[in-house]
Amino acid sequence: MGGKKQKKFLTVAPFECAWREELKFREAGRGCVAFEAFALNDVTIIFREQVGSQYYHYKIDNNPNYTIILGSNRNRRLKIEVDGKTVVDVAGVGLCSSSAFQSYWISIYDGLISIGEGRHPFQNLIFQWLDSNPNRSVQYVGLSSWDRHVGYRNVNVLPLDRPNCVRNLVGYDESEVGDEDDDEGDVDGLIDGYEEWGLANFLESGDLSDIIFVVGIEEKAVPAHKLILEASCSFSFSSDENVIRLPSVTHSVLHAVLQYIYTGRTQIVESQLIHVRNLSLKFQIPSLVKQSEEAIERFKMNKKLFDSGKNVELQHFGSHAFRCNIFPCELPIDVMKLKSFLSTGKHSDVGIYVDGHGLVAQSHKLILSLWSSPFAKMFTNGMIESCSSDVCLGDVSSEALSSMLQFMYSGKLEMKHEIEMDSLLVQLLLLADQFGVASLHRECCKAILECMSEDSVCAILQVISSIPSCKMLEDTCERIFSMHFDYCTTASTDFVSLDEATFKKVLEHPHLTVTSEERILDAILVWCMQANELCGWEYVDELLKSSTSQLLFRERLSSINVLLPLVRFPLMPSTLLEKLEKSVISDRIPVLEQLVMEAVQHSKPGFRRLENDDNVRLQHRRSSFKELQYICDGDNNGVIYFSGTSYGVHQWMNPVVSKKITVTASSPISRYTDPKALVSRTYQATSFAGPKIEDGHYRAWWMVDIGQDHQLMCNYYTLRHDGSSAYQRAWSLQGSLDGETWANLRVHENDRTICKPGQFASWPVNGPMALRPFRFFRVLLTGPTTCDSNPWNFCICFLELYGFFH
Repeated sequence: MGGKKQKKFLTVAPFECAWREELKFREAGRGCVAFEAFALNDVTIIFREQVGSQYYHYKIDNNPNYTIILGSNRNRRLKIEVDGKTVVDVAGVGLCSSSAFQSYWISIYDGLISIGEGRHPFQNLIFQWLDSNPNRSVQYVGLSSWDRHVGYRNVNVLPLDRPNCVRNLVGYDESEVGDEDDDEGDVDGLIDGYEEWGLANFLESGDLSDIIFVVGIEEKAVPAHKLILEASCSFSFSSDENVIRLPSVTHSVLHAVLQYIYTGRTQIVESQLIHVRNLSLKFQIPSLVKQSEEAIERFKMNKKLFDSGKNVELQHFGSHAFRCNIFPCELPIDVMKLKSFLSTGKHSDVGIYVDGHGLVAQSHKLILSLWSSPFAKMFTNGMIESCSSDVCLGDVSSEALSSMLQFMYSGKLEMKHEIEMDSLLVQLLLLADQFGVASLHRECCKAILECMSEDSVCAILQVISSIPSCKMLEDTCERIFSMHFDYCTTASTDFVSLDEATFKKVLEHPHLTVTSEERILDAILVWCMQANELCGWEYVDELLKSSTSQLLFRERLSSINVLLPLVRFPLMPSTLLEKLEKSVISDRIPVLEQLVMEAVQHSKPGFRRLENDDNVRLQHRRSSFKELQYICDGDNNGVIYFSGTSYGVHQWMNPVVSKKITVTASSPISRYTDPKALVSRTYQATSFAGPKIEDGHYRAWWMVDIGQDHQLMCNYYTLRHDGSSAYQRAWSLQGSLDGETWANLRVHENDRTICKPGQFASWPVNGPMALRPFRFFRVLLTGPTTCDSNPWNFCICFLELYGFFH
């Protein structure tokens, strides 16, 4: 791969970091590390400006760094930290393997961090994040760990200065650009125009030239281009000046000067340095004059510095050996002057027109050909445009075309106003793809990623889904849409313009995040109707009472059968399923009727789901609820603790005191039945809810109301016994939406887990009820405790709930 390899197996001890001088990006801020790792959790990769020590750890690093943690939080999450601050914390991405080595790659390109799986870098992307304030100085790669050993092997550091690597980062596929016919000549290789194609290809070339130098006594004709010459020097060429005679100048001297202008470097024998300096003075090329005079002075001071039989190299200060032809930024060209030629039309040889708009710009065939393979073929391969002074384009945005021309003359993407970011970037991306301007394509992708929001993602996705070279950008849009599904399908109806394949991919996306399956049902119906206004399934139900499904859904009627099975009806509340079962819409749409019937059957009492049942419609999907995961007994990850921090805003205080939650008990408040004490996180020797008679039976319970605006899908809970010996053996955890109708989340019968005073105990919540959101929760004593004197006192001093919180 052209990278630096560490094949030796390496084990990093807990809280240590392995550094190697060779694990270094070739270019600061741009590089990729590919590796294999073996770990239970916390595969940690650090990117710093300098090498750290063996006992370095990112938690105590005060220097700028990027830290990527795969399998954080006991192998549940992916984290990205910038200078010690967490900027990304997502669940279920890039998890580790403790049974075998697993391959990963991580690349950084001007703050764009891409993470992927597999042995092949730049493929199988799993996550991407763009730093709005990128650190372009990180260069060294550290292999670290957290609280367990991590094994690394086959660590490769790859450069990103090669076009293929960079294009893969933004999903650009050059095979999609231009004509694939091998008979088209050298122009077929034109993509970025840097190494294989660039201004150097027009050095002393007759293609598109508009001036001839006649040099030496042999009167050798050397073609050139006024536009490039005048942008590189202070000398001005008149429009009717087509021949310049230089009888006293040799071809080798002129060649050296032109080579410096067209490539940013040249070589000349020492004896001709003075002639190069003189010709540079004549045409007022300041940088070459300075380079020549400095070389002459060094030679005068120490002739041993030069071997008279070899050439002296002169190089423009902005050029680099491995990127010599980037136009125009690394050439001795005045970019402002070059841009002025576009605005004034000086030395123009082609007018660019757009149908319905007229003239966009008086441009230059040479500049267009440098950036675009289609334009180069148009102007140099004998096509009609090669002889014409006008090019007319149809079905393109004149504003986007003007922006593309500005990029071609400056090498930079410039947007004057923020509003242009939304209105022009996508159209500009289309143009870059159409004309094969790979660098502009890449810059557009980066800019779109940076400014993309939930408001713009649908419009972007609608356009780029048809561009094969935007696959990675398309994947990112689909992920953002799926993660903000509620908003994207309720803020506007833009999503109805997506094609079926794209909308289906969003619905099937593993990151699909919703508050309820009803939202998905509503979105599908709105999309199938191509509605101009948002509505729910009940509105559609009303419409079908006086219409037909054929009239309502028209050409998208067949899509109903494709999309509705993606709704997980078994996860809907039974009350909603009953309404759907009796609705007109179920009667008119057979597939909906069948799906609802299956879901109703699933929700009936006595239905038992097989443990190995992998039916996706029965599986909980991501939601817009915040995931609060159980880690250990008494941790700070639960809902009640989170409420006490005002949902992550400030330090914890008792949530009953701050009125974030309400706690009640089956018996009146007293010294030993204190709602504040139950959530105080402080051990209480005596804390109980006394019994009351309900429906003719003794009942004792503690109840938590998490608030009118909040719900929880509970998947774990913790209790702590008080200091008594009244151990509970039969009880239930229940959930409710209204505080009156209760559903069992977990039923305990003859459970002997708690067997000593002050003991913590935690249990998972499984089954369909773990997928339902509730506002109210209670632990209900359903049988006597082990205490003979007060068998119906429910003696606990701590309660915590976990799951998906909204």
